[in-house]
Amino acid sequence: MASEYGNPEVLSVMDVAVPDPGPGQVRIAVLAAGVNPFDHKMYDGTFGTDPAKLPMRLGAEAAGVVTAVGAHATGPAGPVEVGDEVIAYRAPGAYAAEIVVPASAVVPKPAALSWEQAGGLMVVGVTAAHVLDAIGLGKDESVLIHGAAGGVGLMAVQLAVASGATVVGTASPGKHDMLRELGAIPIAYGPGLADRVRAAAPEGVHAAADLVGTDEAVDVSVELVADRSRIATIAGFARGAQAGIKLLGGGPGADPGTEVRDAARLRLTEAAEAGRLNVLIAGSYPLHEAAAAHRQVMTGRTSGKIVLVP
Repeated sequence: MASEYGNPEVLSVMDVAVPDPGPGQVRIAVLAAGVNPFDHKMYDGTFGTDPAKLPMRLGAEAAGVVTAVGAHATGPAGPVEVGDEVIAYRAPGAYAAEIVVPASAVVPKPAALSWEQAGGLMVVGVTAAHVLDAIGLGKDESVLIHGAAGGVGLMAVQLAVASGATVVGTASPGKHDMLRELGAIPIAYGPGLADRVRAAAPEGVHAAADLVGTDEAVDVSVELVADRSRIATIAGFARGAQAGIKLLGGGPGADPGTEVRDAARLRLTEAAEAGRLNVLIAGSYPLHEAAAAHRQVMTGRTSGKIVLVP
């Protein structure tokens, strides 16, 4: 929990009673919880410093085993029962040993994924699905993905490649081999980016996704993609609004895509179960080292997901 607003040092582990699930709810013993950039923004002042929100429980996604169910506990895949291995998203307070969530937030855990992978699948997965849906990416088209080696980027690359699209992804050179293995054409960001994209996709790019929020990502996308309705950002909200591209997620004026993201959950688990989608784990920390996990995420240079293991 965050006991006050500030840096990751304000995080600590607290004992909190976990209630029995009520109607339509389930209790889950958490075995892994995903860490996401917006988690530290909850207490660093980005969204305000209302003292009434303290102490603040963090986290939005988790994987674990159902330990109790309330009446009529039915999720998107059907009734939820004690002993089920599941993924929970949207799961407020997921940084915990146990959580109680609506059964509607629970989907079956793919056996093909480890607990750490399952705990880190949903936020990046549904965000990537939302982005690709928003830009209308189709088979045999080309897409430019800025920040292709980040958590959302790696998901977007895999989903786009699986759909039959050609993917050009920006990343630092040390991450290019990883992107090649996933089927993308990697290029370095920085001066001359537009020319490198043209060389990588000589027939042009049909759509673009900014997952990093830099002016370069927005400017190059606008330069290369004629139809601005086929460019989206999940991070560059001010610059994106000026450029007239789509704003997605939780930023000011952005489309949260709630229905699209919720509908993507079962498609993601089915793809993971079939081996078409992998969750790359960049690091795993025990729950009491959440501050260290947040510091790693805050560097902005993490490839893959960071997870907490209670």
